[in-house]
Amino acid sequence: MLKHIELSDLELGMFVHKMEGSWFDHPFWKPNFLIEDQKQLQLLTQSKLRGVVIDTSKGTDVTASKAGAGVPANNAPAAGTTRISAISKRSKQEAVSSKPVNLEQELQAAHAIANKAKESLRRTFMTARLGKALNVKTVEPIVHDILGSVRRNPQAFSGLMRCKLKNELMFRHALSVSALMVSLANKMKLPSQEIYECGLAGLLLDIGANYLPRTLDPPDGDYRNADPKIWQQHVMLGYRALVNDNDLPQPVLDAVLQHHERIDGSGFPKRLEGHAIAKVARMAAICDTFDFMLCQTSADAASDPASAIVHMEEMSGAFDDEILRQFIESVGMYPIGSFVRLRSEKLAMVIDEDRKDHTTPIVQAFYSYTTGEQIKPHRITLGGSGERDQILAVADLSGLGLPDDAHLRDMIFLSTYRNPT
Repeated sequence: MLKHIELSDLELGMFVHKMEGSWFDHPFWKPNFLIEDQKQLQLLTQSKLRGVVIDTSKGTDVTASKAGAGVPANNAPAAGTTRISAISKRSKQEAVSSKPVNLEQELQAAHAIANKAKESLRRTFMTARLGKALNVKTVEPIVHDILGSVRRNPQAFSGLMRCKLKNELMFRHALSVSALMVSLANKMKLPSQEIYECGLAGLLLDIGANYLPRTLDPPDGDYRNADPKIWQQHVMLGYRALVNDNDLPQPVLDAVLQHHERIDGSGFPKRLEGHAIAKVARMAAICDTFDFMLCQTSADAASDPASAIVHMEEMSGAFDDEILRQFIESVGMYPIGSFVRLRSEKLAMVIDEDRKDHTTPIVQAFYSYTTGEQIKPHRITLGGSGERDQILAVADLSGLGLPDDAHLRDMIFLSTYRNPT
């Protein structure tokens, strides 16, 4: 049962279901939690919140806690203490499920998160297209799910988004950028609240595209292929749609408005330079550009992930150099889905990272340049003890008689991990 109470009525053992106020009115990054210690209680009672909503099915009720003041009968533990113990036990079990796992173990969870998130994003984007007020809270659970997945394995969710053909462009891009933002924020060792804000910003970066004219017919149905003057309006449209939501943190708004700004002042909409661009927006510019380069448009073919990294390093004046360096470390010099040519004259695809060295990933070899034929797929851990093979270059697949890059990437990823379609 949900119940609104005043801050002065809060006590240990209560479960906070909702905090009534903006993100700036309290220091907590979780939207709901059990009050387990005096510090949490003090931070809540001294906050600027208007009040809170508690869930009495998950914690103690205000009336029960007052009525039960004093020594419990028969020395039985107080209801609040019992519930804290039970929920703490459950929390510990959930924490165990957030421990690091290998990529193969995490892919099932990543696949389920993506399917669930797509439906939630679809409803949110449709709301925007219909001109209705946005309720950003509907996508907040997606951020928590992605955050958990990235913490268990930094590459699984992004790798899945990169290698699956059946992901619709708009939803895949939003989910992928969100995961890239969370992974980058983790790499930069940002506080928990900022990591969450980065994930939320990634989901909402291009929300403004839903407000562009529906009468247009851009090539391939992708508004990024439309007249640049029209496409560039999406940042301001998205910002205006979100700025009225008092619960949104300012960094999320900054990212939506500024993720197309560039360090040298050549971006839009305000041609900001250097550190005049918010940090989260400088991060978003990198994550958004990287994922955009992996998408085929009417003008350009999709880049290989490793080629995209090289190209971004060559875009002088576009990105914050230090953040770009940390981004490359977070995804790897050869991100999952990259096709590479090995010293052994084999063609392989990167299928996992080496957490100790981002330049020596784990690959799946499937073609021999020597014989000009496909070979039995086999895994090679390039950084493994005694392994003498190494990457010579990003591979060019043209003229080899293989399926196009996107289909081949999907086939290899599917056969390697046998992930459900």
